Amino acid sequence: RNMSSAGPEGRKMMRECEGLIDSLVYYIQGAIADHEPNDKATENCVCILHNLSYQLEIELPESYAQSIYMQRRNISNNDKTPGCFGTRSRKVKEKQQDTPLPEEKSNPKGVESLWHSTLIRIYLSLIAKSTRNYTQEASLGALQNLTAGTGPMPFAVARTVVQKANGLPSIRAMLHVSHPAVKKTAVSLLRNLSRNTSLKNDIAREVLPDLVSILPECVPGCDIACETTASICYTLFNLTQSSSHNSRLLLSAHGLPKIIAISMNDSIMFSKASRAASVLLYSLWSHTDLHSAYKK
Repeated sequence: RNMSSAGPEGRKMMRECEGLIDSLVYYIQGAIADHEPNDKATENCVCILHNLSYQLEIELPESYAQSIYMQRRNISNNDKTPGCFGTRSRKVKEKQQDTPLPEEKSNPKGVESLWHSTLIRIYLSLIAKSTRNYTQEASLGALQNLTAGTGPMPFAVARTVVQKANGLPSIRAMLHVSHPAVKKTAVSLLRNLSRNTSLKNDIAREVLPDLVSILPECVPGCDIACETTASICYTLFNLTQSSSHNSRLLLSAHGLPKIIAISMNDSIMFSKASRAASVLLYSLWSHTDLHSAYKK
């Protein structure tokens, strides 16, 4: 667990270590099957997988990435930038959102397991069944890592979480836990998921009222709560942008007074949350059909 957080070279060697990732997944599967999701060894295994999934898109060799993903069009070398699954131009990035993953291998090995739907479901199961905060946070964090990029893998993982594995109820429950780091990571995961335009309405229907409910009445006084508040605002921004329906949902959940109060705090210490709330307000105002409702 300590070695897996030692940096890119350490992660590379551990990902390439034959049988290591498979063994970690095997152990966690056994713990879940035996109804023992709270033991320390399971926590360690999940924390290692969480660390090994960090910057996965960037750190995998390009030759390996190309063997997994077949791009639908040829892209000139001038458009390429360093990165594993090919971070391209804006136009191509938008295209990649609709690029499906190839058919999954029924028996993934090694690094292939890190984004396989089997492990995604394991993380969601641990989020739902474990009461150990570090295990919950690491499971949420692994999914956050896997959905953080702009290539086809993050968007495919997001679709698996939201639509195929029905993961939103488990993530939503984590918004209401008392542990601040778990809550912050759950919000950060939702922020990543909400970038996928095809999932916005599903996410808004399932968790938008919960996001509004955990918004503070004003800017909170500690750093982690301030970061969580900013992340909530940016998630709501993603969900309501170009969606009058979702903006009305935010309005009916009584979110507007909270967002206004947060945006009006001009303290430098809390500027991140205030700026995020201001960006959200600006976006909400773009829905001209809601102006009269806002004024009321």
